[in-house]
Amino acid sequence: MNRRGANWVLESAPWAAGKARVAVVGQLRKWGYHPAAGTVTAVEAVVTLLVDAATTDPGTRITVHLSDQDGQACILTLSHSATLTSGHEDGGDDVLHRITAHPAVTGCGTDTGPDGRRTWAVVGLRPG
Repeated sequence: MNRRGANWVLESAPWAAGKARVAVVGQLRKWGYHPAAGTVTAVEAVVTLLVDAATTDPGTRITVHLSDQDGQACILTLSHSATLTSGHEDGGDDVLHRITAHPAVTGCGTDTGPDGRRTWAVVGLRPG
């Protein structure tokens, strides 16, 4: 299966997680994933954690990236903040622990580069 991808640019604001949840779940459904209610809840919770972490970084915009392959979705956020403090970088561990609390998550990680902090999670899905 070829990997598909989508992304959204959002203002770094408290409402960004809500918009991202709707966009990600909607795109997964367009790709033919109609997961059980528990998996949708896990996807929504993971998107919320990723976006909320990105919006705590300095900056005015974030991007949310989604790709799928072999029944899994990779959800990634990028904070687009080149001026992160060590406190923001260290906060990634707490987010990762909360992400891995969801049984549908098969992996996650974070790193910081010149374009900001990237945080991602891989979530197992089942086709509809």
